[in-house]
Amino acid sequence: MMRPRRLKWLLFVATIVAGAAFAVEDQVTAALFSALRPGDALPASWTLRDSPNIKAHTRYALVDDGGVTVLRAEASSAAAGLGRNLSVNPAQHPWLRWRWKISNLIEQADLNTKEGDDFPVRLYVTFDYPLERLSFFERNKIRLARAFFDPELPAATLCYVWDGKAPAQSIVPSVYTDRVRLIIAESGPARVGQWVVVERNIAEDFRAAFGEEAPPVSGVIVATDTDNTGAKATAFFGDILFYKQTLINKTPGKTPAP
Repeated sequence: MMRPRRLKWLLFVATIVAGAAFAVEDQVTAALFSALRPGDALPASWTLRDSPNIKAHTRYALVDDGGVTVLRAEASSAAAGLGRNLSVNPAQHPWLRWRWKISNLIEQADLNTKEGDDFPVRLYVTFDYPLERLSFFERNKIRLARAFFDPELPAATLCYVWDGKAPAQSIVPSVYTDRVRLIIAESGPARVGQWVVVERNIAEDFRAAFGEEAPPVSGVIVATDTDNTGAKATAFFGDILFYKQTLINKTPGKTPAP
């Protein structure tokens, strides 16, 4: 006959396992840099994303920060993203949570001009947006861009940025294409040098940016770019995960305190 103490222990373990399984089902992992070791090669699922006219690439590496492995991005008159493909249903996992840190803002940056379109940190969420929803002109423009530059070019993208001047929470189209909407997730110098946790409801953000329901997510890209301004920037990215529910009690879309 099993002893009561042994039975209680087994029930406790079963509860923990069940809870862990539930937690896994409630989230989709985009990046778990903290599970890797500093100096390791980047995961094969993450690849460099650039364009033909980029002369110098942003450098990415896994480094230690306070005992936790994070992704460091360094750019000097350079640009390139680091991204991975994955499928997420925004209706099931609408909450995106990550943390980032910057060493400096880019003084010359101006999101209203192509010459100033640089950011110390960006986090893109790309969507599998059906081309048939676009106008004839927009469809052909994207097909042309896919044929000559990137066969996986998305037709709709949310780009979360840390800007030095624009008001936080504002949404503006990219100066290059209105199929990319910039969302100012953090603004100003107050938290430069500090880790900032960001949580966003991508379903609500897509609706606010494009005026319709969000299609499936097709990928995530992180980036630090300074090619237009010729500046230097160093940034760090922590883990990136999608969740079914918010992890903190807050107003949807508002950036939480770290």
